[in-house]
Amino acid sequence: MPFLYPLSDFINSNSIISDSPPNYYYEGKCPQTGEILRLPRTPLAEAIADSLMQQLEQNHFYAHEGKMYGILLVELPNGEQRVIKAFSGLLHGNSMVEGWVSPISGRKEVALLESQTLANLEAIKQKIITLGQLPEREEYKTLSAEYTQQLETISLHHYHSKLQRQKQRQQLYQTLTEESLNIALEKLAAESRQQGIERRNIKRHQNAILLPLQQIITTADKKITELKQQRKQLSRQLQTQMHAAYSLTNFSGQSLSLQQLLPDGTPTGTGECCAPKLLHYAATHGLKPLAMAEFWWGNSTVEDKIQGEFYGACLERCQPLMGFLLSGLQSNKLEIIYEDEWLIAVNKPSGLLSVPGRYSHNQDSVITRLRYLYNQEIIAVHRLDQDTSGILLIAKDAVTYSQLSQQFQQRQIHKIYEAIIAGSLTINEGEINLPLWGNPDHRPYQQIDFERGKPSLTHFRIMAKEGNYTRVEFIPLTGRTHQLRVHAADIRGLGIRILGDKLYGCHADTRRLYLHARELSFQHPHVEKKLHLQVKTPF
Repeated sequence: MPFLYPLSDFINSNSIISDSPPNYYYEGKCPQTGEILRLPRTPLAEAIADSLMQQLEQNHFYAHEGKMYGILLVELPNGEQRVIKAFSGLLHGNSMVEGWVSPISGRKEVALLESQTLANLEAIKQKIITLGQLPEREEYKTLSAEYTQQLETISLHHYHSKLQRQKQRQQLYQTLTEESLNIALEKLAAESRQQGIERRNIKRHQNAILLPLQQIITTADKKITELKQQRKQLSRQLQTQMHAAYSLTNFSGQSLSLQQLLPDGTPTGTGECCAPKLLHYAATHGLKPLAMAEFWWGNSTVEDKIQGEFYGACLERCQPLMGFLLSGLQSNKLEIIYEDEWLIAVNKPSGLLSVPGRYSHNQDSVITRLRYLYNQEIIAVHRLDQDTSGILLIAKDAVTYSQLSQQFQQRQIHKIYEAIIAGSLTINEGEINLPLWGNPDHRPYQQIDFERGKPSLTHFRIMAKEGNYTRVEFIPLTGRTHQLRVHAADIRGLGIRILGDKLYGCHADTRRLYLHARELSFQHPHVEKKLHLQVKTPF
């Protein structure tokens, strides 16, 4: 596939990518199930996008035309990760640009109509420009300014003449009488009338010259309004026909036209944005999306966008399509392995938080999803790292939470984990007793510290050797943060990191942390029975 790029084209192998939670989710409601489907914008996706911005900055081809660009991190059927990229709309008038994802299918079916309509729209545009640049407009503007200046000059002259005549009348009343006074006053009145005639003659001459020009301009403006309306209708007609032909495909294999997806009408440009292009391409080429990021690059005029800023799905054109586009990709439904009126046990997938962040109560997590599902306050009795999969225990009420928490504190709950470590062990089983301390300056990193650390004890045994890797069963007898990860990685423990544990230095290119909470045994807090829960290891 010509549009697939290796991660190394964007991310240096030595680059340190934050493992913090996603900053944004593309999400929508599945039309069939009503579930909320989500695709994250992860720190890795943002780092890839940052690298693409640097590439755009170095190429003058992308310097001036402002638009949205996007990347989609995908997974091939063999598990390898690749990157595809897209731009919104046209790039310098082209829908197909080498190296970028092709536009959504359907454009070919309306290519001739689109070409003819675009030609008509361009002709209309040129007519509007011509009418807007009529020489009569500039002539009218110039003459109008000249007449205005002329009238202002004459009016000022007449004003001073009027003041002078007022003074002369006062003097005449003081020096003349009867007939000689009347003759002198009539002479001043005649002068006033003559100046009025002069002003009216100028205005008549002005109207005679400017009125025909004004009529031409008015006619042209009316024609421009008609042409703009015609252009709007042609554009809307083309969009309707294109939306009937444009077909989007989701990850369930379902294909629908934009007209079917948005029967109440579709804004101009729907289907031309980065997100639909990327998701449609992935769905039609057997690629599994992992994360996506969109950003603005270039000058911003009409759109109030900032170069280099990340943006989510646009509300009018992209957001209404998200639920359909993500259908079949993933589900927020959790695998519940046990439930009664007091507690729930779920098989948490890798990559999902156990609980939302301290300052992000709506952040995607097991607890957030269950609270939405049950519409009640539920409590996680313990936690699993975001990248660790397996059994997570949740209480439905405070009393159950308190009783189960006591069992955890008193080490009455038996836990078994399964992991793959990135190397070979020579010892078959043993115990690791190394105290752990969380350095407040390097959260969430944990380290061995015999002075400040809390007692931490882990039993381990080799399950199998698989090439250069070893499958290990861990039984934590204490429950410290990152206990198994540190006990495996530290030279005083196993000295071999868990595969995929990038926090503690395993740089292997893997999709996940190979650590799974496989079994959990405990006394039910309300009934006389012991529960032993077990789930299959997914690796």
